[in-house]
Amino acid sequence: MTEQKIRNMEEFAALSGLSRPTVSKYFNNPDSVRASTRKRIEDALERYNFRPNIYAVNQNRRLTKSIGIMVPYLADPFFAEMARTIETLCIEAGFRPILLSSHGDSELEAENLESLLSFKPAGVLFAPLGRISDKAAIERFCRDVPTVLFDSNLDGMGEAFVGSDNASFVNQTVDYLCRTGEAPCFFEMRTPANPNANKRRMAYIDAMERHGQEPVVISIEGDGWGFEEIGRQGTHTALATNDFKTNTVLCSNDRLAIGLLAACYERGLGVGRSPDSALRVASHDDHPYSRFTCPALTTAAHSYSDVANRSVEILFEMIESGARCETRVETLFPAKLVVRASA
Repeated sequence: MTEQKIRNMEEFAALSGLSRPTVSKYFNNPDSVRASTRKRIEDALERYNFRPNIYAVNQNRRLTKSIGIMVPYLADPFFAEMARTIETLCIEAGFRPILLSSHGDSELEAENLESLLSFKPAGVLFAPLGRISDKAAIERFCRDVPTVLFDSNLDGMGEAFVGSDNASFVNQTVDYLCRTGEAPCFFEMRTPANPNANKRRMAYIDAMERHGQEPVVISIEGDGWGFEEIGRQGTHTALATNDFKTNTVLCSNDRLAIGLLAACYERGLGVGRSPDSALRVASHDDHPYSRFTCPALTTAAHSYSDVANRSVEILFEMIESGARCETRVETLFPAKLVVRASA
């Protein structure tokens, strides 16, 4: 291996005795050059220990191979799983994913969009913060870059939206809980971080009225993305003030439910289907950790793979055709009830 430092693709091509277009063609698609040429380039890569700046390569292409992926909070295992699935699909298709997180901050979300523009991505898969997002910044970005929104919908923005049917989530959990015991209270954050929470509350109220039951919504204080701790503290307050009017609680999402279970444990309250349990608890999302809680959470599950696959399919179709969607498409996948020990 040589100690010579190669600064760019032009120097590498010259030292390899090949043309710059041939080397560039190899880096875009190794199978596009002859086997003998490919071996010659790969031998030179080993000899000179050269690795091209992929993003610089992309800047010189009319259509880059970069795909932006942005989620609101990468520390949330739900978004981590979605990002992992989408990233894998992009890599398998020969694209180079650029993964960013907004960390619950609207200013950072807007800055991330500006950063993505500098990479000239072929397209972007974007789960916006929603309520606190800078709508004007997102609208400007979507005019310039083919964008598919997933999980959190912003009306009229992006070429398409792919997500889960929140009414399907709530209808299944309410129907099951009413069929098997007392009707549920609904446990949520007063200021939800994600707009899906509002849709779930409205679906809960509709479902309870359909069952001839009085809706009971318990809105707890808390802001931000620390849902487990917000749920734990909110549960202690709700129990102290006797806010749970039945022995059944339906949480807006699994992370709040995890906090609720922690508070019940701290108070020595049993949760589950046994006669001596104080509460039944169910929730929504099928968070990756929900089957490991004690007891394991009954929940309505997202179809992670369906949302990820369809989002990627729509974006790839636009990239391959070079055309935007004529009309904005919205795709919603139904939930699947997963019955576990907590209810």
